[in-house]
Amino acid sequence: MKESVKIAIVGAGLGGAAAATLLQNAGFEVEVYEQAPEFSRLGAGIHVGPNAMKVFRRMGLEKQLEQMGSHPDFWFSRDGNSGEYLSRIPLGEWARKEYGASYITIHRGDMHALQMSSIKPGTVHFGKKLETLEDDGDQVQLGFADGTRVTADIVIGADGIYSKIRETLLGVEAPTYSGWVAHRALIRGENLVKFADEFEDCVKWWTEDRHMMVYYTTGKRDEYYFVTGVPHEAWDFQGSFVDSSQEEMLAAFEGYNPTVQNLIRSTENITKWPLLNRNPLPIWSRGRLVMLGDACHPMKPHMAQGACMAIEDAAMLTRCLEATGLSDYRTAFELYETNRKERASKVQSVSNANTFLLKQEDPAWVYGYDLYEQDLTTQNANATS
Repeated sequence: MKESVKIAIVGAGLGGAAAATLLQNAGFEVEVYEQAPEFSRLGAGIHVGPNAMKVFRRMGLEKQLEQMGSHPDFWFSRDGNSGEYLSRIPLGEWARKEYGASYITIHRGDMHALQMSSIKPGTVHFGKKLETLEDDGDQVQLGFADGTRVTADIVIGADGIYSKIRETLLGVEAPTYSGWVAHRALIRGENLVKFADEFEDCVKWWTEDRHMMVYYTTGKRDEYYFVTGVPHEAWDFQGSFVDSSQEEMLAAFEGYNPTVQNLIRSTENITKWPLLNRNPLPIWSRGRLVMLGDACHPMKPHMAQGACMAIEDAAMLTRCLEATGLSDYRTAFELYETNRKERASKVQSVSNANTFLLKQEDPAWVYGYDLYEQDLTTQNANATS
């Protein structure tokens, strides 16, 4: 017997979880299907800009996130060799005053756990790997690897860069390897005290072809995280990542400032991840299927806005469905793409170029954005105001 649902969200990551909470809070009936067998504290550090914190405010999660995360006063950019400051971008109290919300850095798993707790109990289903998807015009049929089947009025693809929804809409196409890898490591705060060094709250070390972004992931400052961007010849990646080592990283950052060298030497475990990409997609929806986040605009992590864009997507999609009602989902999807594509594509482009905040600049176009203050533009959408 098939289960019938109003809205099915495929993927319970940060974007999918945000969509579930926002849509449920708006009164929609939503079920979430996640292929992982259970929730786990996956990932490492993540930035949450004021633009996304304003969405969490609407979810009722802003204060809890503020208590959990680290609040850097600046985003520092420094020359990787000399240590000279290239930019000092004010955050902290400046962000709260000028952009309307806090800027925090946090462990992705901690934020994700909070998000999951805000979804209506019993509406997240784990162990649901999507295998088949068919939109017959009247409803969507979803078939999962465990043999269960679901029919839905609409399906939201929040299933990442390997999205099954994207594959259904646009065909099978592997993401492209960017030519860069990201080394990642979580460092216990106690390891840092081995070095008589100043480890700043949020700093990006740059040279011409590589960088290292470093920040705390907890308000207690007991966990420090770095992620790099380093050119790397292509190889046949099996799985999401491979193990790396201090030796490999010291070679990759040879000649870098002693603070960076000390940071590498304070690590216990380092992993290396290929940075994958896709070209901007021609469509974000078709029929009863629609995508958000990495499913439709994956980007390199260099701007620290990938998750924030997925969360903004979730909020805008909710606004559009509220405006039209579920029965007029086609207009909602057109409104959603019309009101999101330009901004998401710009962030994707700037992030992939890896130039953001290298020099002193005004990031208000990113951080000062308030999705809820934007009029729903109907240009190119079959809707009337």
